[in-house]
This record gives sequence, C-alpha cells and structure tokens, in this order.
Amino acid sequence: MSEVRPIGLIVNPRSGNDVRRVIASAGSSTLEDKTSIVRRVVLGARVLGATHFVTHHEPHQIVRRATETLRGVTIDKVGEPIDNTEGDTTRAAAIMRERGCAAVIVLGGDGTNRAAAKGWPDMPVIPLSTGTNNAFPYWVEPTVAGSAAGLLATGVVVSDPTTLPPAKVVHVSMPDGVDELALIDAVAVADPWVGSLELFEPDTMRIAVLTRADPAAIGFSAVGGLLVPCSPEDERGVLVRFCPPGADPPVLLHAPTAPGHYAAIGILECRSLHLGDAIEVAGPVLLAFDGERKRRLRDGETAVFVVRRDGPRVIDVRAVMAAAAHQGVFVGQFPRT
Repeated sequence: MSEVRPIGLIVNPRSGNDVRRVIASAGSSTLEDKTSIVRRVVLGARVLGATHFVTHHEPHQIVRRATETLRGVTIDKVGEPIDNTEGDTTRAAAIMRERGCAAVIVLGGDGTNRAAAKGWPDMPVIPLSTGTNNAFPYWVEPTVAGSAAGLLATGVVVSDPTTLPPAKVVHVSMPDGVDELALIDAVAVADPWVGSLELFEPDTMRIAVLTRADPAAIGFSAVGGLLVPCSPEDERGVLVRFCPPGADPPVLLHAPTAPGHYAAIGILECRSLHLGDAIEVAGPVLLAFDGERKRRLRDGETAVFVVRRDGPRVIDVRAVMAAAAHQGVFVGQFPRT
C-alpha cells in the first residue's frame, strides 16, 4: 500500500449563523451540528485506515471537540496566528497543500470554499454545506464523505478526471493588481457598505457574472437560472445585467434571493458567456464575490471578469465510493482501527 496521506479539515464556525436568520428565513447550523459532522467525517475516514488530519486554528475548537474521545487519530493544527478573517482559511489551505493532503473537507458555504480556493486554487475538495445561500457545497452524509476522502488518502482509489473534475471560477482582475475570484458569482452593486450582510437590494444591482445558473437554487445563481440555466458541467458561464425594477425593465423577474424571500428584479440582459470572455466592469461600484461584499471600484477604475475552468477539483463522492465497490473494498475482512 502507498503512503497514507493526510486529510484537510476546514470548519467555518460562523457559517449558517449570520443576520440572514433575522432578515430572511434561513436555517441555522450550530456548533453542535458542525461538531457532529466533523466526528462522522473522521470516523468514516478512520475505518479505511486514514487517521492523520490537518486542520486550522479557530476559537471554538470544533475539530478538537469532535475527536477528543477518538483513539488512533492524529490532528495537526496549522495557520497560527489567526485574525478571525477569511485569511485564516486561505493560509490554512495553502499549508494543507504543502502538507500533501489528499483531500480537503470544507464545512461552510460558498464564501468559505472561496477563501480556501484562494490559498489552494486547484484544491481537491469535498464541500459540505453548512452556510446560507449555498450553491458550491453539496449535501452528502459526512460518514460517507469521510470514507471517500479516506479512500483517496490511502491510495485505494486513485484520483482521476472522473473523480476530480475542476470547477469553473470567475477570475476578477482588479486595477490595484490584487486579483480576486468567485466560485459561483461575481457581482457589481451600487451599495455603500463593504462587509454588509444585508440582502442585496434590486435597485442597487448592476451586473453579475456566474459560473452556474441553477433554477432550483437561491441567490444570484437562481436569478440567472430562471432565465438561462447553466450547469456546473456546461462549458460556459452566464452574464446578467440589471436595472431598477421600477425603471420599466425589458424583463421583470421574480426570483428567490434568500431563503424564504422572493424579490422583483429588473433585467436588461441575460445571456451565456464563452469561457475566457472578458467582461469589463466600471466604477463606481462595490464588488461582491459569492455573496460577500469585498472590494470597491472607484470612479474611473475598471475590473475585468472572466470565467475559466481552473478552480478547485470537486471530489465526486459517489464516483469514489463506486470505484471502491468495484474493487470489493468493503467485502470480507475489513481494516478497523
């Protein structure tokens, strides 16, 4: 058997707990929920013989709480000191790459996965949903997610394009040279508040570039999806240009912009984008990436949005488990620790 590689664990303790529980009807993800998920992930990996995990420092010590009673498990913490920003996740993901992690399991929403991808752009990831407007993470039982990561860590299943397809990403070239990325949507809004967690007001929306447009999602992915659906597998993106809904727009769209919340949105244009097409966005606007307001373009400044397929390599848990089943991994004598 080849050398067993470590598995990365990134847990955002604040995901699923922001103000959208008050101003919309989003569900919550408690610390206890996340602790349970991590424990099941570790148990699922341990039974395959993968017992070495790399995680980051966070104030609630979720991974420690999840594993403190488990035997035969090694937990390495990386990324000190922390400043309780997304930079903690970005730095930790970069270290996980250096440590040779076979997979990184991320508990969070689109923003948490985006922060991790900034540190490890082609990260092999199992993104478990614990956020709010989740489009990038998916749902799978954590026990099985851990087992899939364990199969990759032990080399029982070898990574290939079938199990690790790269995701599409919006690359954002900024005028100051400090570029950004978005996994699902890069959006320009006429909003004065960087860092606000309020819902995006339809009157302030200007332009959105999407890697996927899902009519069964919520948020900007749903806005595009109700007009020009685009799956993660499609070799294209979607461009949406907005105007205020009260300004007699060509299309008035009713879309779910947050859990339990529909809004009327004015649409000037919605069309497919070829991968590599450049969309220029001029200031003054505020730029939001995967739902989080981050950067400001001032008057006279321009950013360029481009969709490419060179992002995180999303692990297909079902494909990994099917490959192990074909090998008979789960039949007969089974290694347990």
